[in-house]
Amino acid sequence: MKCLRYYLCLASVGILMGCQYEFPEEIITEPHSGQADFSKMVAIGNSLTAGYMDGALYNRGQQNSFVVILAEQMKMAGGGEFNVPEINSETGFFAFGENGPLGRLVLTYDTTTSSTEPPPATPAPIGPGDFPGPYTGDKSMLNNFGVPGITLVTALIPDTGNPTSPLFNPYYGRMASSPGSSTVIGDAANALANGGTFFSFWLGNPDVVNYAIGGASNPFLLTEEVTFNESLNAALGAMLNANPEAKGVVMTIPNLNIFPYFNLINPLRIPVPPAARPPLGEGLAQLNAAINGWNQGVNANPNIPDPVKPSLIRPTLSTDFDAYPLLILDPSLSDAEIPLPTGESFVIPKIRNLTTEDEVKIPLGAQASLIQGVGISPMSPLNEAQYDSVYLSKSEQAEIQDKINKFNNFIGTAVADNGERLLLVDVNDFLGRLIEDTAYSDEIRLKATIIPPNGAFSLDGLHPNARGNAFLANFIIDGINDKWEANLPKANPNAFPGNDLPR
Repeated sequence: MKCLRYYLCLASVGILMGCQYEFPEEIITEPHSGQADFSKMVAIGNSLTAGYMDGALYNRGQQNSFVVILAEQMKMAGGGEFNVPEINSETGFFAFGENGPLGRLVLTYDTTTSSTEPPPATPAPIGPGDFPGPYTGDKSMLNNFGVPGITLVTALIPDTGNPTSPLFNPYYGRMASSPGSSTVIGDAANALANGGTFFSFWLGNPDVVNYAIGGASNPFLLTEEVTFNESLNAALGAMLNANPEAKGVVMTIPNLNIFPYFNLINPLRIPVPPAARPPLGEGLAQLNAAINGWNQGVNANPNIPDPVKPSLIRPTLSTDFDAYPLLILDPSLSDAEIPLPTGESFVIPKIRNLTTEDEVKIPLGAQASLIQGVGISPMSPLNEAQYDSVYLSKSEQAEIQDKINKFNNFIGTAVADNGERLLLVDVNDFLGRLIEDTAYSDEIRLKATIIPPNGAFSLDGLHPNARGNAFLANFIIDGINDKWEANLPKANPNAFPGNDLPR
């Protein structure tokens, strides 16, 4: 297992403990449902709906998902009970370790540093965890069908609940009405047909984000556009047909730049252990000498037009590994071949230092590989062929964002086709406020980070924490109140925890 290690500068414990959201008391009229009916809400979605936090599905996260908070507010306007498939674990399951399952991530102090500054905090597994076991409650009474890792395609096929299938998802298998023959969509639709009046639909995020998490290295993880649209219409259609009178909210797919998972690691600040730095006398100096010789030859060659020369010049390699810790292969560099006295020639590899202009994103899970020296030596620089999973290039980010835009257009069209019954919730509108630093309650802001107390994301950098979910639920409530003239009261963000302080 690759440990997730990244460093956070945290303020003192006293300051963190004293910072609270000031949620003003509002004088409101009697809560009511307006043109909607909240007597039984059913939720369908992936890990975001399930309450997955800190790299695991565990009790506190599950009990503070945005749909649980939303359902609790609905109770004040005629809403009923909202039953979730309890995981019954305080630690959940993050990954398998050498001695068995490891639990959720927590912030721990790195006591190995000798610095006089406060020790850095590192997310790490809390200790032993619990692999998800079967749900032993009454499955027919469930309201929340949020399944971590589920895509639009796998939400529609029975193999997701079949333990013998390679598509088996243990989070669905534990709660499937009929493992191996039922589907996530089918179970949710049946629950809605059985007295359901309102539903939440948030599928599609793993259809593109799983591809990004892997550094855009496995095309199989990126759902094709036609498949996505067909699956979306089938899934949403099943929910709408389950009860022709039910109304619902449909969420869009968040943009990639919102997630701390892709923003916490600065590729130009990767710590490079001295042992991983190439000896300057054994490779790097020779390469720079060859590059300088090539550049001098280009400038002195009268047969090369002056306007062409800049495109042939090759950048020398910096020896400042603190400012330029990573080297990359760049196919766009000119071919450079230097003749040798032996009659042979030396081809200068197309490598250069990584710069801010590359706009590279490094997923959190790849930092362990970088620290160990992958992509640092001039003899094995970062490149798409060998280390595709290590980083997201500018072109890969553009590809992913294009897919998100197209998928969200499909979602918007499907909702518009059923405009009287459905509300489109533009999650990017809400989460974008975190990036712009405009999401706040009174004067205390919520930020797109994992750093307590203002961080909206849990320690995995991909899922909101409880406080972030409270803000999201309030954003949805605003939309519901506006569309259906309801009067749902908002949740108080102070009632929900952010990320725990380091241990």
